[in-house]
Amino acid sequence: FKRPLILDGAIGSNLQHLISGSKNPLWTSKLNIDNPDEVTKLHLEYIEAGADIITTNTFRTNPAAFKNGNINCTNEEIIRAGVELALIARSGNNIIVAGSNAPAEDCYQKKRTLRKIELEENHFFHIEKLLESGCDVIWNETLSHLDEIKIVSSFCYNNKIPFTVNLFFDEDLNILSGESIFDVIEIVKPFKPIAIGFNCITPLLMEKLFKKLYPNFNWGFYINCGSGNFTDHEIKCGIDPHEYVQVAKKYLKYSPMFVGSCCGSGTLHTKSIKDELSEIYRN
Repeated sequence: FKRPLILDGAIGSNLQHLISGSKNPLWTSKLNIDNPDEVTKLHLEYIEAGADIITTNTFRTNPAAFKNGNINCTNEEIIRAGVELALIARSGNNIIVAGSNAPAEDCYQKKRTLRKIELEENHFFHIEKLLESGCDVIWNETLSHLDEIKIVSSFCYNNKIPFTVNLFFDEDLNILSGESIFDVIEIVKPFKPIAIGFNCITPLLMEKLFKKLYPNFNWGFYINCGSGNFTDHEIKCGIDPHEYVQVAKKYLKYSPMFVGSCCGSGTLHTKSIKDELSEIYRN
């Protein structure tokens, strides 16, 4: 078996202590402009911990978030800055830079307020700017509405853009717009993403999913490590690195393409994943 690629851990929850007003739509992406050294430092720490893939600090740089973000730069500048900081960090290393593209609105928002044309304009602009700035792959993440999933998948497929689709789902194994996660996977497959992933879900939800799923496609995962509710503005670690690795190990038999960790995690989670995979796949 080939060793899975190691995806970095959380970006935003590791930088949140550097910002005031965590309810700002831009969240920690403001630091791309206000404190770029700290963003680069975090990328470097993840690389040192063993990450093969680092995600740009652009989870909240899309136009829908930017228009209410109150920052003294253009939307393109904050995106370009986020990508540039990741490129600086990976300099001289064979590291994949993944351009984080999140839902246009809040990840856990069941009812969308944006019209289809607004969603399209939002994602088309953001994906294009991430790619133009130098990303290797578009990392569509925490997607949970079928309209957005189709929009980003078809746009990337039609424009021959390498991309992943990482899905968030609820206790009923449905995405937030109501469709079964299994149906959504079948809808996404024809768009030929590099991988279909699952992110920001709890270990219990991951276990529930894999009681019914045996993936016959390229896939990966990064589980939520935060304590409290998904919607908490202050995200703290609730699963320590050793405990997380024990959870993640259970899914290696399904041959994931990548393994990482989500909200609340840090570089020690990445290092623990690296150490465990190095031990398992050393021969």
